[in-house]
Amino acid sequence: MLPRFVGRLGPADAVTTANAALGFVAVVVAFSDVELAARLVLLGAIADGLDGVVARYAGGSQVGPYLDSLADVATFCVAPAVLVYATVDAAWPVSFDPLTAKTAATAVIPALFVAMGVVRLGMYTAYDAGDEYTEGVPTTLAATIIGSTVLCGVHDPMLLLVGTAAFVYLMVSTVRYPDLLARDALLMGVVHALAVLIPYQFGRTFPWALLTLGLAYLVAGPLFYWRGGWVVTKLYGNA
Repeated sequence: MLPRFVGRLGPADAVTTANAALGFVAVVVAFSDVELAARLVLLGAIADGLDGVVARYAGGSQVGPYLDSLADVATFCVAPAVLVYATVDAAWPVSFDPLTAKTAATAVIPALFVAMGVVRLGMYTAYDAGDEYTEGVPTTLAATIIGSTVLCGVHDPMLLLVGTAAFVYLMVSTVRYPDLLARDALLMGVVHALAVLIPYQFGRTFPWALLTLGLAYLVAGPLFYWRGGWVVTKLYGNA
C-alpha cells in the first residue's frame, strides 16, 4: 500500500519537507556546535525560497501552504529559539536550582519566540498569503538575523536575548512588510548561500553581509520599500 501523499504532493512540497528536517537537525546540532546550527537555519531559509521557485515552475499542491507553515515552525521558530538558548547557555550555564533571573530569561524568551512565531505563521496563512505584503516581521527574516548574528561570531548572551525579545513583539506587530522583488530575493539567496558555504572566508564577510541586508530590510523595508511602484514577488518567502 502506497503512502497517502503519493500523487498528492509535488516537488515543491518535497523541498518544504526537507526544510522541516533541516530545522530538526539544527536543533540537534545546536548543543554541540552553535555556528553549524546557525548555518543549517540559514540553509533552511534558502530552501524556503526555493520551494516557491519550484512551485512556480513545476506547480504546487493544495497541501503546499499548510506544509510551508508547518515547516517554518520547525526551522524558523523552534530552531532559532534553541540556537539562542544553546548559545546563551554556553555563557550563562542554565540551572533551575536555584531559579535565577538569568535562567528564567534564557528559558522564557526563546519559548515566547516560538509561541509568537507560531501565531504569526497562523495569521499569515489565514490573512496574508495572497497579499503583496504581510503584517509583522516574517519568521524567515527573524531566523535569518538570529542565525547570521551567531554565525558572525556574536555570542553575547544579553544581545541575543534582547534581540530575540524584540522579535517576540515584532513578529505579531501590525507593521507591514512588502514582499521582496525578485532581484532582491536573488541577491539575498546568493548571500545566504555564500554565508552557509564559506562563512569564515574573508573575515566572515558573507555572514556580516547577510546580517546587514537582513537588518536593513527589518528597519527600512516598511518605510522605503513601497516606493517606486515596483512589482513584488513571493520568490523569497515572507512567512
